[in-house]
Amino acid sequence: MPRGRGSSASVPEKPKVDEGVSSDKDNSRHRRSPYLLLGLLILFLHGSWSVYRMQFASLPLPLDAEQAGKRGFSEASALKHVKYLSGLGPHPVGSDSLDLAVQYVYAEAEKIKKTAHWDVDVQLELFHTDIGANRLAGGLFNGKTLLYSDLKHVILRIVPKYLPEAEENLILVSSHIDTVSTTGGAGDCSSCVGVMLELARGVSQSAHGFKSGVLFLFNTGEEEGLDGAHSFITQHHWRNSVRFAVDLEAMGISGKSTLFQGTHHWALESFAAVAKYPSAQIATQDVFRSGAIKSATDFQIYQEVAGLPGLDFAYTDTTSVYHTKNDKMELLKPGSLQHIGENMLAFLLHAASSPKFMKDAHQAKQESTEEKRAIFFDVLGMYMVVYSQRLATMFHNSIIFQSLLIWGTSLLMGGRPGLVSFGISCLSIILTLIFSIFLPVVVAFSLPHICPFPVSFVANPWLVIGLFGSPALLGAFIGQHIGFILLNKHIKQVYSRTKPGLTGNTVDYIVGLEAERWIFKSGFIQWLIVLILGTYLKVGASYVALIWLVSPAFAYGLMEATLSPVRSPKQLKVVTLVLALAVPVVSSAGLFIRMVDVMVGSIVRVDRNPGGLPDWLGNVVVAVGIAIVISFTFVYLLSYVHISGAKRTLLSVLCALFGLALLLVSSGVVPAFTEDIARPVNVVHVVDTTRMNNGNTDPLSYISLFSNTPGKLTNELTDLRGEEFSCGRNMTVDFVTFTVKYGCRSYKGSNTGWSKSEVPVLHVESDSATDDDRRTVVSVDTKSSTRWTLAINRQEIDDFTVDVDSEQLVQLGGKSEVDGWHTIQFAGGKSSPTKFQLTLFSSNATRSSAEEAKVEDSPLLVKLRTDVNRVTPTVEMILEKLPHWCTPFGKSTSPYTLAFLTALPVNI
Repeated sequence: MPRGRGSSASVPEKPKVDEGVSSDKDNSRHRRSPYLLLGLLILFLHGSWSVYRMQFASLPLPLDAEQAGKRGFSEASALKHVKYLSGLGPHPVGSDSLDLAVQYVYAEAEKIKKTAHWDVDVQLELFHTDIGANRLAGGLFNGKTLLYSDLKHVILRIVPKYLPEAEENLILVSSHIDTVSTTGGAGDCSSCVGVMLELARGVSQSAHGFKSGVLFLFNTGEEEGLDGAHSFITQHHWRNSVRFAVDLEAMGISGKSTLFQGTHHWALESFAAVAKYPSAQIATQDVFRSGAIKSATDFQIYQEVAGLPGLDFAYTDTTSVYHTKNDKMELLKPGSLQHIGENMLAFLLHAASSPKFMKDAHQAKQESTEEKRAIFFDVLGMYMVVYSQRLATMFHNSIIFQSLLIWGTSLLMGGRPGLVSFGISCLSIILTLIFSIFLPVVVAFSLPHICPFPVSFVANPWLVIGLFGSPALLGAFIGQHIGFILLNKHIKQVYSRTKPGLTGNTVDYIVGLEAERWIFKSGFIQWLIVLILGTYLKVGASYVALIWLVSPAFAYGLMEATLSPVRSPKQLKVVTLVLALAVPVVSSAGLFIRMVDVMVGSIVRVDRNPGGLPDWLGNVVVAVGIAIVISFTFVYLLSYVHISGAKRTLLSVLCALFGLALLLVSSGVVPAFTEDIARPVNVVHVVDTTRMNNGNTDPLSYISLFSNTPGKLTNELTDLRGEEFSCGRNMTVDFVTFTVKYGCRSYKGSNTGWSKSEVPVLHVESDSATDDDRRTVVSVDTKSSTRWTLAINRQEIDDFTVDVDSEQLVQLGGKSEVDGWHTIQFAGGKSSPTKFQLTLFSSNATRSSAEEAKVEDSPLLVKLRTDVNRVTPTVEMILEKLPHWCTPFGKSTSPYTLAFLTALPVNI
């Protein structure tokens, strides 16, 4: 980077004070006004918020059917479908309500078929799947085998008549009809189904000019482990004609549906060329694929199993309502469906009409991994930038090389004084980050002890500005100011040797200006390090570091830098800061705010094993995330504060914001949860038969209460007085897919609402052994349940197979494990089989030590949980009594409201 005026790295010279340095009595007048800096801070924050609103909250006006016309997209028409589907209530796999939902979608698709353009061929199928097995390699599915049966999908194929080759070149548009058992799924994903039906109507009026066909897949089973997409891509006769896949999803409700995964440069460019309201962020792809977000979409099937190129879209607004009762129509923002509808309709019309698009899709599998990848992001929701990963790497390496060359030359010319200044600048970066993290983390640790709930800001995310943002900014300033003081001391020593003729006040003033410039330039060092790491690790969002490095460096070089080593430094210009931050704020401020917002919303379900995480951990995660953003983005702005009169003002403002936020959350004036943004609390009627293997004749039944949000259930129990709940870490429940490590339990009324005929059975049919190997055959009868989970102890079992009706579903070999267990999850419709044969293979040496153990100490060989989608009278009463700010939360691994547990010990 160019050296600033009067750098401490300059060569010794005769004492000289140029006209850029004021006299002693005027130095104080050049200190920046606190009002100026307060104005700059407000401008920076308001500009960032405005960018966020434009980029993520600015939605198009919804159109009705008349305004959209026959070939346009109407949100009003799509909302009719969403209203009906979400009005059915929860419709998980195997439920009557899902049958009604499938029938509705099929009936609406028939209407589309009847009203299609006369030169368009529309084929409609109700696809009934065979039993199948899905074993994905990565992500959430490591250590799992997913089985499914009796799923029903609605498939609508739209192709131009008289063009047979279009039938062999299909663009797949996919989403799911089913929901989890705890929500009507207005966002996830009835909104997607409504959009797809309206898209299909529009496409059916325009497909006569297509070169390719469009296939709409309305699948079921997605919420149980992507079973619907897997069954289609492995079983349906049209699967081999699909060349490109588009998946529509929701990890929240409404807002802009953002393109968050894309496979190929040409596909992303095609979308960018026609999208009317582009919303795309490769940063979300980086986070999603890193595993930080514990979720998956059908897009993983289309990539991993079918090897298809494609695009993946999702809603991320209000992610705290994900999979809860609050995923409802009332929270769908007007314009949300219009946004994704117009974007997707334009893309489908363009892609299906373009011979080049399908040619690129055919060639996709022959491209190398580097050629496939691309960098993509939108600017203010109006423009979309797309360029290849190869170009990004070349450009980043060029900037890195030039930066290192300039810094190296500058330090070489500056000698030892410049090198020491550089080292102190690097130290200031570290101190800024440490202090910025330390203060909000202290607050995060303290909140569980002074607030009614450990996580006290989910319903009102703006509170994190005061709770964590203010301490983080204060810490960043303290850390940077320590670096500033150290630079002052070092530069003053240099000036005392090289410019002994300067008076005391003048020296202090010049030294302060010099230190200010080094602190400003420390931002270059900081973002250069991030750029180097991001480029090396091939992080897509490295473009953010590039912008935060190049734009301020250019502004500094344009407004401040000089090649003259003689002139003394001047105060940094305000216009330099404005120019430096304009492009970074416009390009990435909205992204930073959205990432924090998603992080806050996800905290409500962060504890995958309820009670397994400390109460403070969720707060710490949010605090650290905010602190990192602040310490990196405020580095340039804070450098203007050190020689100003704004230090006390800044301290006062930040302390006031923190005190106000803390007062609001600790007093309960601002509630931690509301009816619309509720705390996930699950109520499960458990029938535990594991004791029956130890000689007991009766199952143990009880009501289990637990939450995926960190914190105890003390406040919830206030409304459950008389239900005889006991809480603590001794109330553990092993639900096979997870373990409740803190929860509440009640035995009151738990013996009703279920029967012994529903209790699943694990029966050892045979157990034979040779000199080295052992083969155990276990019959599994899940009774009335068509949703179950079985875990196999891989420390005791070398391999296994699963058979049903003499058909082998799971074959030997290729099984991974997590924590020593391999899990089988089954989900299916009403006609699914309930009897299976499990064959276990092990060596005698593996099992001999366990057999010698006492019965009560023997580990489990197999664990089974069966779920029944029925609310027992006791559970119903407890659900009614729960506070309005509580809601059940569901996912593929969650039990239904009635769950049966059984197991086999190793010493069978």
